[in-house]
Amino acid sequence: MRAFYLVSLCLILISISNVNAQSESAIDLSVLEGSWKIDMSPEDKTDANFANMEISEINGTGFEGYFYRDGVKIRSGRINTQLGIIYGALISGDGTGEYNTAFYYKDGLLYGTTHSVNRDFLAVWIAAKED
Repeated sequence: MRAFYLVSLCLILISISNVNAQSESAIDLSVLEGSWKIDMSPEDKTDANFANMEISEINGTGFEGYFYRDGVKIRSGRINTQLGIIYGALISGDGTGEYNTAFYYKDGLLYGTTHSVNRDFLAVWIAAKED
């Protein structure tokens, strides 16, 4: 009887790990590639406070491109899909300091935040893919 329980437990654990592996491998990271128009103040529909992000290449769990404007390279771009959702994080910087950005992908949009320690702000943004 003890052997039966042990075999049953092993089969359950194997099936759980297979489901997790299938769901992670089914995520299409290429949806991130391309140009994104970032609404830097989504709470105000009357302004024109936009920036850009270009994700030009995805390498496994890393990505490259530009954030905020052309010439501001993405550094240490990382992707995580452990929960079945695409999460990303990056570092960018210009003459005013470094920016830490994190986002997630849902229904064709990116929902993110950008934090600047030197400039003392946290921006919340939404980005739509440009054609």
